[in-house]
Amino acid sequence: MIALGRCLSWRWGIFAAFLLAFAVMWVTAFPARAMSIERVISPLGIEAWLVRQTTVPIFNLQFSFEGGASQDPADKPGVANLASLLLDEGAGELDSKTFQERLEGRAIGVQFRTGRDALHGSLRSLNEHRDEAVDLLRLALNAPHFNPDDVERIRGQILSGLRRETTSPNNIASRRWWAAAFPDHPYGRQVNGTLESVPGIMADDLRAYTKRVFARDNLKIAIVGDLDAATAGKIVDRVFGALPAKAGLHPVLDANPQGLGQRIVVDLDVPQAVVTFGRLGIARKDPDFMAAYIVNYILGGGTLSSRLYREVREKRGLAYSINDSLVWLKNTALMLGGTATRADRTAETLEVIEAEVKRLAENGPTKEELSKAKSYLKGTYALNLDTSNKIASTLLQIQIDELGIDYMDRRNALIDAVTLDDTKRVAKRLFDSKMLVTVVGRPQGVTSRN
Repeated sequence: MIALGRCLSWRWGIFAAFLLAFAVMWVTAFPARAMSIERVISPLGIEAWLVRQTTVPIFNLQFSFEGGASQDPADKPGVANLASLLLDEGAGELDSKTFQERLEGRAIGVQFRTGRDALHGSLRSLNEHRDEAVDLLRLALNAPHFNPDDVERIRGQILSGLRRETTSPNNIASRRWWAAAFPDHPYGRQVNGTLESVPGIMADDLRAYTKRVFARDNLKIAIVGDLDAATAGKIVDRVFGALPAKAGLHPVLDANPQGLGQRIVVDLDVPQAVVTFGRLGIARKDPDFMAAYIVNYILGGGTLSSRLYREVREKRGLAYSINDSLVWLKNTALMLGGTATRADRTAETLEVIEAEVKRLAENGPTKEELSKAKSYLKGTYALNLDTSNKIASTLLQIQIDELGIDYMDRRNALIDAVTLDDTKRVAKRLFDSKMLVTVVGRPQGVTSRN
């Protein structure tokens, strides 16, 4: 999604200052282990998860509608993204200027973003402005204008970003990877559209998208703030109660990544070669997921202790950073990684990555690696819970992944239950396929292959 200039306006600075001022108070007064999550059913039957906190005067509501960019028309990628960027550009009786002034005047944060599987939204405000904030969100979701002038202005910003991406090696590498992995599938399209598709998106496309996707049966909601369940239920109905009962989503088929073993080299005159690599992953609901999560952390989970970091950077100085992660979507699961290296050392970097993956697949992690990984993954989870925004985001993701309202209480035990034999078995399973690799730059000795 394109980061728009107005999203960096002074209202976010004001709100960020409030968040920073209360961050320490939050961590001290609301330890994660004491957290209580309530399942709230509104008078209209809409479910939300609520965490009450009385020490910080901030109201935070996050939500998602299943059906993000995957619901774009095949010939018009970018519809969901453009719609999401226009939701706060005038709604109800408020034009764009007035709507933005209301947000800025009360330091209310409203954001929308589009992913492949869902359209996400968030609302943040001080408690004293909660009612006004809720009303503005209600208008944005139920009565967006999609005014022609606003559509053209935001369209222009998106197109400007897309033009910049045509010379960005990171964007090119990622875009080519997804297109090769998922040809003729919604996951292979660009979430923010293309230079060819975005000009053809009309206001009627945006209205049709929101009419099909914004509904009560594909909605997940998380609330953190100083309010009780009854008040939370009333807010939920106020914002979402007038939406259709059922969404009209187009079916999206399950898909495995294609092109495994293929290497795609894109010529671009840049100092370094950017590499994106990936393969089939393990679904979030798979019984082996936690073992896979630990194995992937050991391989390249973004810390200085990972095998890829040690072999690629520390021992050989081939790259400044390298990492990979498990990615789980509704209709696929992936292991994705990336790095950037000197053009004349790209071949060596790829060889090291492939050798390290093969070694882990054949031998599995060591007992010491497993122990350290477990300690790290358990100890750092609390960092996801040190602000109301992070708590709401975590609650929402747990709902999307259908892990159960008690997942936070069970998570450490799930990690502890993973044995060394589990990780060795899952390492073979996770790395038993070849990788699809995209390289952007002018790598010496590296060519495309099928």
